[in-house]
Amino acid sequence: MTKILHIDDDIELGDMLCEYLRGEGFEAEHCANPIEGLKKLADGKFQLVILDVMMPQQSGLETLKQIRLRYNTPVLMLTARGDNIDRIVGLELGADDYVPKPCLPREIVARVRAILRRASDSNNAPKQALQLGPLEVQPAKRKVLLNGQEIELTSAEFNLLEVLTTHAGQVVSKAALSEQGLGRPLERFDRSIDVHLSSLRNKLNLNDAQLPLTLHTIRGQGYQLSLD
Repeated sequence: MTKILHIDDDIELGDMLCEYLRGEGFEAEHCANPIEGLKKLADGKFQLVILDVMMPQQSGLETLKQIRLRYNTPVLMLTARGDNIDRIVGLELGADDYVPKPCLPREIVARVRAILRRASDSNNAPKQALQLGPLEVQPAKRKVLLNGQEIELTSAEFNLLEVLTTHAGQVVSKAALSEQGLGRPLERFDRSIDVHLSSLRNKLNLNDAQLPLTLHTIRGQGYQLSLD
């Protein structure tokens, strides 16, 4: 059974959300202190983290930064509605997705299922690797190699790269990337795809003229990963 850790100083919300998650077939544990939450993550028994941004002991963004220094566990951020800066910074720091508060528990569960479904789909993918010049994407192992060196990616970054590599040379729309990479429909004014792909460009050093790979932004259409 998938185990989820909810880190949020709002105890009432934490208890309610964990109860709802259990009713949906998940194991769920709430932790009101982010420092304690990081200690719990060290056990390696959680498959996903739901993390609130606004916490007095330590901000959710600082907690996310520490999570990403140690783990690739998928993280769903809970952000204040309308606070686009926190959302973008959270995605840049490695969050897989976000839900603005206040929100219905059902919406959180839907996002959780989308994140886990994409990881599961990749795990059940054919064993053969996807090769594009110096880039190798291994769906079965969820590993990415560039010139033989492993590149650490978040779950969302891996999913999007897998979609782009599968359709190398083709323009993939943002709507298709959201559906296939994030497991959910593209929302109006959603910057998630742009931020994740900006991070991918940096991690894969795609701005290096010496690297024969290019991730093109096709205005009004989408993105294209190609071998020069």
